Amino acid sequence: MPSCVALLRAVNLGSHNKVAMADLRAFVEKLGMRDVKTVVQSGNLVFQTDSRSTAKLETLLETSATKQLGLTTDFFVRSGSEWQDIIAANPFPKEAKTDPSHLVMMTLREAPSRAALAELQAAIKGSEQVRANGREAYFTYPDGIGNSKLTITIIERKLGTRGTARNWNTVLKLGALAAAG
Repeated sequence: MPSCVALLRAVNLGSHNKVAMADLRAFVEKLGMRDVKTVVQSGNLVFQTDSRSTAKLETLLETSATKQLGLTTDFFVRSGSEWQDIIAANPFPKEAKTDPSHLVMMTLREAPSRAALAELQAAIKGSEQVRANGREAYFTYPDGIGNSKLTITIIERKLGTRGTARNWNTVLKLGALAAAG
């Protein structure tokens, strides 16, 4: 049975979209997923499923979470093999080794156009860098994420699509769980 990784957008940020990871695991299990695991409190899931369509899983998870948990948020689902490809496609291998907490991968709803990516690059005023590969974007924040003016609001506006980001350490943890499942 194939593994999948699902990232929830903007949960457990202050009082916004609160959900306990135990409740999230139980919810996903009720939907028929197996061997459900969570990583940190920011809405990261790894599970096994018979479903081959990540787009259908996103729709199922989003509509069911609203109805069953009162949680309205985006779910970004990638197959376990897609997740391994995401790790392999990292355009910043040096940063992955030397500063993984300042390397961020963002899953996107849609692949950005070249023009949108160029617009985002032009909007960067600091030392941050961005590269995209399909429905993923990779960012380096050498001066720290908290000090950066490159926010998710700017990124989504310039790319014309929604997304959610995880630091490289979390990406690797999710990849290891997906590979083990």
